[in-house]
Amino acid sequence: MSTETASTEPESETGLLRGLDVTVTAAALLFWAGVLYWAQTQAISQVQFATAFVGGILTVYALNETRLAIADGDWIDGAVLIAASLSLMTASAFFAINFEDVYLQRQGYALEHEYMLARLVILSLMYLTWREFGNVFLGLIFVVFGYAVYGNHVPGVLGHAGMTQATLLQATVTDLYGFYGSLTQITASWIAPFLLYAGLLFAYGAFDLILRVAIVAARYIESGIAQTAVLSSAVIGSINGSYTANAAMTGSFTIPTMQEAGMKGHRAAAIEAVASTSGQVLPPVMGASAFVMASYLGVSYLTIVVAGLMPAAILVVSIAIAVHYLAISDTSNQEMEFSEFFDETLSTEEKVFQSIRFGLPFALLIYLLGVVQYTVMTSALYTVVAMMITGTLMPPLQRFVDNSGTGPVEEVVSQVKNTVHGIRRGAIILAPIAIILIVISGVVNLFSTTGIPAKIALLLINISGGVLLFAVLLGMAVAILMGVGMPTVAAYVIVAILIVPTFVSDFGIPEITAHYTMFYAAILAGITPPVATAAVIAAGIAQANFWRTCGAAIRIAAPLFVLPVAFVYNPGLISMEPGLDTLAVGMLVLLGAVAIIYGLNYPFEMRPGRKLLARSLLATLGVLIMAYPSNVAKLVGIAAFAAVFVAEKVMTRGLELPFSTGASQ
Repeated sequence: MSTETASTEPESETGLLRGLDVTVTAAALLFWAGVLYWAQTQAISQVQFATAFVGGILTVYALNETRLAIADGDWIDGAVLIAASLSLMTASAFFAINFEDVYLQRQGYALEHEYMLARLVILSLMYLTWREFGNVFLGLIFVVFGYAVYGNHVPGVLGHAGMTQATLLQATVTDLYGFYGSLTQITASWIAPFLLYAGLLFAYGAFDLILRVAIVAARYIESGIAQTAVLSSAVIGSINGSYTANAAMTGSFTIPTMQEAGMKGHRAAAIEAVASTSGQVLPPVMGASAFVMASYLGVSYLTIVVAGLMPAAILVVSIAIAVHYLAISDTSNQEMEFSEFFDETLSTEEKVFQSIRFGLPFALLIYLLGVVQYTVMTSALYTVVAMMITGTLMPPLQRFVDNSGTGPVEEVVSQVKNTVHGIRRGAIILAPIAIILIVISGVVNLFSTTGIPAKIALLLINISGGVLLFAVLLGMAVAILMGVGMPTVAAYVIVAILIVPTFVSDFGIPEITAHYTMFYAAILAGITPPVATAAVIAAGIAQANFWRTCGAAIRIAAPLFVLPVAFVYNPGLISMEPGLDTLAVGMLVLLGAVAIIYGLNYPFEMRPGRKLLARSLLATLGVLIMAYPSNVAKLVGIAAFAAVFVAEKVMTRGLELPFSTGASQ
């Protein structure tokens, strides 16, 4: 009897896991069918769609996490996840079906069963938030809830009248302005289709193609392996919206590769942490923040992307130079053998087909956004459809043309499976971002209800004494604090609500500049100790010292800490209509960033005392070049940097100055 039980239990457990696996895939397919159908027809209002969206995506998340929990033997977690999923599904269905009564007829009050449903929604979201983002972020949410309810006990300017429990439930759930509010609507209509596109790119092997290109390019670059790590991590980091998740995902490959090439563990970890963090600012996705910024500013998404090109270029170039210096200072072997990563190279014909496969949908996206100027949602919809078509049909067409490998029919079946896998992966990529934006949407509504942004503005002005530099530094500190443990877009949203209005109204900073200042500040938490979540993950993979990893990461990304200040004092750097002025200012700021990188990372051949002095002077000079508003002063600083650069080569490398040989003769 016991033998039969022992033999059947693994089979039943395997059957359960397989059933859950199929259920997750089916739920993801239904979810995306609903999202794409609404994007095409917009048959219901955006608010009503957002209520259904919340139930759909969180059900996919809960089912997938339940499968993983049961696979790990954690049945309690699985049971709670199923309960949370049922609560959120029920609430979404109820609010979507009774939308007119709830949203139009009963604003400001709700029925008792609706309040009970709201309590279940809050509990379910808090549990999912805790599972995904940990105690720190959950504690922050509870502080906001506590402040909303007990604000009448807070002394001074931050105090307010307080909230009853019914008012709290209305502000977060039943009025459909909180968890189902503007951020959730942006996620449902703009961000979600782009992350489906990302899921398809993963499934069709686009990132393998990126790695192939990077490996080939690395043959011509002295710091090849490290630069490949930066490229792959930054590109993927731009899409997935979380530097912590990106460090874990790409770091598991890039960090061991750099270590095998001879790079020290803490430096390899630092490079990955910086690449994952800086990827959040790279167009076109910008970790999903570009969509939110466009909504806040009331401008097109493409305008936001164009405005961010110059700052992103400055950051990418300076990081690439820093990584090069670190790689050569470790005297590591930075040559990558293609055979270590892929069994065979692509033929010319295969390269053409792959270029068409991935290039056509992306070209369509650029055309629809930039030339025809369709909405983000419509452009993303057509791009996703185009990606499914080319992703599924190009490989069979290639097999038919070259008559090699599997037959066209078998290849079609294989690519259909990849499409389904991409659809599922898109939902899993989207789910954590959706969770935090749904919760932050509720937090933002509580902020608005309690009037905290205006109160923060008064405090910021008082503490800074009306001095712009101090106000920006305080704003950056708040952004770093808010960025602990949460994706970039969530941290950016909070500081955009709390800090940006003060910069605009009280300090006269242009709106786009104020938003980009806080957006760049919001990603600093990934590499800023004592938390530095991206550095924690990367150091763990490399088995390196956390503090040494943070130190190396800060040296690599030092210009990132200066850029928010540079934006404010050089407003031409960020422009919705960039021109020659933007290019000129950008080049000057870039040279300042290079001076910082050179000072902090270049392997000087000097005595320790002189080396420390040289690094300090060059870093200080670079900061002044980046931040000081006078172009004349920038040019003087750049001239000083050039003189130091040449002098170092002459004195320590034995190089001769130009024309010096001819002059001596």
